[in-house]
Amino acid sequence: MPQPTHSIGVSAPVLDLSRFEPSNRRRLSAPALRTFLAIADLWGLNEEQRRLMLGYPSRSTFHNWCKQAREHGSITLDVDALTRISAVLGIHQALAMLFSEERDGVAWLRQPHDACVFGSRSPLTLAANGTQDGLMTVRRFLDAARGGLYMPPTAAEADFAPYEDDEILFQ
Repeated sequence: MPQPTHSIGVSAPVLDLSRFEPSNRRRLSAPALRTFLAIADLWGLNEEQRRLMLGYPSRSTFHNWCKQAREHGSITLDVDALTRISAVLGIHQALAMLFSEERDGVAWLRQPHDACVFGSRSPLTLAANGTQDGLMTVRRFLDAARGGLYMPPTAAEADFAPYEDDEILFQ
């Protein structure tokens, strides 16, 4: 399929629509939901928070999804639910990169934060507000922190003294 071009002749990327096909979503849904549930357990999320993060499916739908996923059955989540799970996976991954101890990452997620985007509430409050935007905002904040923005150094980093030139050895 030819890619559309801008007026200056540069090719624009084309979204691969095949990743949204039911067969692909079916393949990803159960493993994604099992991973989401494991992270939700780690973060200590209650049922309401889990449902909010998934787009607030009905209780019966949520429990059916969980049963099917745990039994390695076949479910097909919609694009919104899979996008939300992807955001949770990204948050979990970023916390693992930013904090050497898992419990410290979970504590950060649950504690009030002074960054404007959190309004002195915990990042978890924003992530579990029921909107995809809330999840994506927390994920973007952590991605920026991984890049060195927004977060003050951890206790371990605060005491780090930069290496001197004579301490760097090349082999």
